[in-house]
Amino acid sequence: MGKPLVAVFSGAGMSTDSGIPDYRGPQGLWRREPDAEKLVTYAYYMADPEIRRRSWLMRAELRAAAPRPNAAHLAVAELERGGTPVRVITQNVDGLHQLAGMPARKVFELHGTARAVVCTDCRARTTLDEALARVAAGEPDPACLTCGGILKTATVMFGERLDPEVLGQAMAVAKGCQVFIAVGSTLQVQPAASLAGMAAEAGARLIIVNAEETPYDSLATEIVREPIGSALPALLTRVSAESA
Repeated sequence: MGKPLVAVFSGAGMSTDSGIPDYRGPQGLWRREPDAEKLVTYAYYMADPEIRRRSWLMRAELRAAAPRPNAAHLAVAELERGGTPVRVITQNVDGLHQLAGMPARKVFELHGTARAVVCTDCRARTTLDEALARVAAGEPDPACLTCGGILKTATVMFGERLDPEVLGQAMAVAKGCQVFIAVGSTLQVQPAASLAGMAAEAGARLIIVNAEETPYDSLATEIVREPIGSALPALLTRVSAESA
């Protein structure tokens, strides 16, 4: 009998040890600065050049901080390298799973990526570094060089629909896995959060690693409240040993 398919569903809490603030946690960005939600809300972003200017500055600050994968990201990649079938479904846009060594084809980015930039009109794509270079050179709200349209990171902002193809792939993983580990997510943003319930209903062992309660705790076979950076590597070591 082969090793079980392990799905790792990661939220913002996965990357806080890398210096990327989460949104809804006790020290979350929105609790400290409620207005910051506008920076990642499509309607506000498209309507207000000042919101776009602040959004680009936020991206520049985060890029300058050069976040690196932490112990949790590295543990997921190590599990995959050790021969356990692993798929990552992530709400994060930071690309840290791939930087840690997870093959890109095994990472499903539900909310897109902040490492690329897309034109909202003609859909032309460039890199984040190219856009930020223009911001640094004096363009606070750089326009598309192809058509003059508004640029944004290739992320799914609030008010935008998830990519149906990526969501479909994530749903297939949730329904087909034997172990579903939800890490650092409040499991409140739909439809992404419903994947945990979908996995449990399909018979998967649901493990939730999160500091606070989630709406899916009652379906979990195990709940871990310890810090993710130490708890997830230990958990994945145990999962690997159990399936050896």
